[in-house]
Amino acid sequence: MNWKTIFRSFKNKDMQRRLLIILGIFVAYRLLAHIPVPLAEPTQLRQVIESVIGGSNFGGFLNLLSGGALAQFSIVLVGLSPFITASIITQLLTKAIPKLEELHKDGESGRRKINQWTRMIALPLAVIQSIAFIYILRQTVLAGNAAGLAEPTPIEWVVAVTAMTAGAMLLMWMGELITEQGVGNGISLLIFAGIISQLPTTLSTIGTSLVDTSQGALSVFGWFTLPVNPTAFWVTLAVGLISILILFILVKINEAQRIITINYAKRVQGNSNYGGVKSILPVKLIAAGVIPVIFAVAFLSLPAFIGQVMKATGNPQYLGLANNLISWFQAPQPGAFTGDTMSALIYPAAYFILVILFTYFYTGIVFNSNEIAENLQKQGGFIEGVRPGLQTEKYLSKTVNRLILFGALALGIIAVMPFGAEYIFAQLGVNAANLAIGGTGLLIVVQVGLDSLRQINSRALMVTYDDYK
Repeated sequence: MNWKTIFRSFKNKDMQRRLLIILGIFVAYRLLAHIPVPLAEPTQLRQVIESVIGGSNFGGFLNLLSGGALAQFSIVLVGLSPFITASIITQLLTKAIPKLEELHKDGESGRRKINQWTRMIALPLAVIQSIAFIYILRQTVLAGNAAGLAEPTPIEWVVAVTAMTAGAMLLMWMGELITEQGVGNGISLLIFAGIISQLPTTLSTIGTSLVDTSQGALSVFGWFTLPVNPTAFWVTLAVGLISILILFILVKINEAQRIITINYAKRVQGNSNYGGVKSILPVKLIAAGVIPVIFAVAFLSLPAFIGQVMKATGNPQYLGLANNLISWFQAPQPGAFTGDTMSALIYPAAYFILVILFTYFYTGIVFNSNEIAENLQKQGGFIEGVRPGLQTEKYLSKTVNRLILFGALALGIIAVMPFGAEYIFAQLGVNAANLAIGGTGLLIVVQVGLDSLRQINSRALMVTYDDYK
């Protein structure tokens, strides 16, 4: 990163406009996250929700990814989940249906049509999830004998579902507006903003636990005593060191790339010479970026969400399956590692496998060996020792597959590393609650941050190009 160039670019009016637009969208997103669904009296509704999700790791996980929208029961509670699910569906169909794959190769016009279909698929998904969230909340409240939500009238149902669906569509539009500014993926940046918004609450919780000396204070070599909780201090220190280690490894892996040298044949047209130069084709170790992690989290939330819906129906026939889906497909609580360890390992194992699968899947979309080989052949470019055309395509595919194997395994290991830390803490009798949730958030924040910085750096070079003439 050329920080001098980035800071110099902030003087450019176009760069200022783009950054201010993104900042304004972030502010609007956070304001929307505090607008409650018109279903009941807001204060009373919030108290009911807090009592319901307070002890639920699944609820805490959704609350993290939604930027606190779950705790507020906000109109953006459904969030970007429908759009992410629709994106997975359309991308799978693009690979499976030849006509869609041809449309994808048509260029910008084809991609616009596919994006339009993605939005159309996201709309019914948003409606379904909105109905399910309201239904789960009502049934969970009734099951807990908690007062606060009367039976909604048909009009209230329509208004509430419409508000939540409109919130999901509005977030999708805001994400596309951010993407148009050319400084990062809008959907990823909105998730980034939602996670970062929870940072003050997390720091406050850590600070409160540190200054709680009811169980004793920290003695430093017997010389003097610090007014901090010893257990909280060592847990915070360990988590901080692990986070720094993950941050360092993740940055290194994210920036790693294989450089392929491209030669261009020398051509003579009239009195002019063309080609005869060398260029490079950088192939990133993790070309898919943060998308595999976001996709894996969204995909894993579906079984637990279905389990919540089944449980909310109150049908004894589905109760066993519902409880299993909820316990298997949610981030395990630290106490789960001291009981049925095999059950607690289902989520981390599925998370690891899905991160690897989605890394392979999405890399195949962003790095098309066939298309790159065709473009090189048209431009007279070739890789030394490799024939243009089919041989170049095979060489690129082989190179990328080797890189993906190592990159996907590394990304998967980093993704499940916090679960391993929770297991170790559980064996030591230390409650490191929500460490894995924080690890997933850190993973998303770091990768989105690096990707956005890279794109900001590229745009900064463009807007400050005249300064180097």
